[in-house]
Amino acid sequence: MTAIAAVAIGRNEGARLRDCLTSLQAQVGRVVYVDSGSGDGSPDLARSLGVEVVELDPATPFSAARGRNAGVEALRAGGLPDLIQFVDGDCTLVPGWIEVGVAALDADPGLALVTGWRTEEHPRANAFHAMVEIEWHRPAGPIDACGGDMLVRSVVFDDIGGFNAALVASEDEDFVQRLRKAGHGALRLPVAMTRHDIEMTRFGQWWRRHLRSGQGFAEVGGIHPPHFAAERYRAWLWGAMLPGAFVLSLGLRFWGVAALIVVLYAANLVRQWRWLRREGLPRDLALRTAALFVAVKLPQAAGMARFHLRGGRRAPVRIIEYRGPGA
Repeated sequence: MTAIAAVAIGRNEGARLRDCLTSLQAQVGRVVYVDSGSGDGSPDLARSLGVEVVELDPATPFSAARGRNAGVEALRAGGLPDLIQFVDGDCTLVPGWIEVGVAALDADPGLALVTGWRTEEHPRANAFHAMVEIEWHRPAGPIDACGGDMLVRSVVFDDIGGFNAALVASEDEDFVQRLRKAGHGALRLPVAMTRHDIEMTRFGQWWRRHLRSGQGFAEVGGIHPPHFAAERYRAWLWGAMLPGAFVLSLGLRFWGVAALIVVLYAANLVRQWRWLRREGLPRDLALRTAALFVAVKLPQAAGMARFHLRGGRRAPVRIIEYRGPGA
């Protein structure tokens, strides 16, 4: 019989954490929760549910990669299971997912990782939620990257050295890249795996989330070229080069150039709006979400620039939070 355990990571997830842990307990025999300095009583909540808790030492910078690795080490102390389900603390595991994931891994010994679709709890609460819901839905089939929710063979986890704890962003994409380069398969199944609650209401939260994405583009893209090449190109073009050219053209009174750049952004906005309407979003929500998809290149470019200006991978690890105070 296949032994399965779960590792959940979180920081100040509140009620979401209870939902996360109980959804895991319903499908796996052992659950470890790794906490990154929560101030809301999350570790005590997890213990009250009978979940094993690991509290990371705040003397070392927190990161999702560090948390997941610590969770696996805690599992190892009691005997590492065959499969490990990783889940973020703001997600709940969809009933029946483990059975589907195990069946896929059993059917193909060459597969080392399976994932499924993540969906938002409140996809139309606002444009931030609508944007994330669209981002989550990726085609099923063989993959070279995925998010942090995944079912992984523990022997392969050890084979590739776990997650890279030096990364503060896109550590999950780096994990899959290394897994694939080691000759293992990764697959996205066409079924729901987790439900996510981003609980985002402020522009500052959205900005910091995509500032972190930009850092991931730069750092992980540099480690695994040409991964993220298209994302980096689009971010530099729409988030740095064209805005810079617009400001310069205004300063030099090149009104025609400035007008052309405005037209390019307007055309991009209309294209995004039409696409979102085809995805089923209402007219007004589609317009606000389209504006975010156009504007997102700004924080992504800023995140890439921030990474390089701070010294690239030589800089100390520093997590970029979007739910913290003032974010």
